[in-house]
Amino acid sequence: MLKFVVAGPVNAGKTTFIQSLSETPVIMTDEPATDGKPGEMTTVAMDFGTFHAGEVIMHLFGAPGHQRFDYMWEVLCEGATGLVLVVSGSEPRSLPFAKFILDYITSRVPVPFVVALTHVDSERSWQVEDVANYFDLDPWRVVQTDARDGEQNVEVLIRLLVLVLEQRSLGTV
Repeated sequence: MLKFVVAGPVNAGKTTFIQSLSETPVIMTDEPATDGKPGEMTTVAMDFGTFHAGEVIMHLFGAPGHQRFDYMWEVLCEGATGLVLVVSGSEPRSLPFAKFILDYITSRVPVPFVVALTHVDSERSWQVEDVANYFDLDPWRVVQTDARDGEQNVEVLIRLLVLVLEQRSLGTV
């Protein structure tokens, strides 16, 4: 069993990412957002879904995107195998907060991670190279995806699995 945490800013597509992949009903803790648009929902504790790749079962834990729930980031990352940081290309002003989330989690739980880049359908959206440069990452670690498309999201998990296996072969996990 592998435990992957899916984290990122509000409205980046974390819950949708998990819903598109999960082969079991997703457990969600969504409540009406108090600081968003009327009718908008937000995760207040976690989302949970599962994905099977042959014999391997992946547990997907979605973390809340608000800083006021940062205590959940640490709780959810305990024992994690890897991290998917979901960021929206159409919300570049959320990238500093995404970097804060990444630094917060990886400084406490040093896990391999990839960045899933969503919402890149407008002309002014940030693209893979932009995000890789912002995070100072090899562009291979940033995967453009549509959070609604499970097949695209499998590519995100494959890249994360490659990093996990590399770390294990080096004996660092």
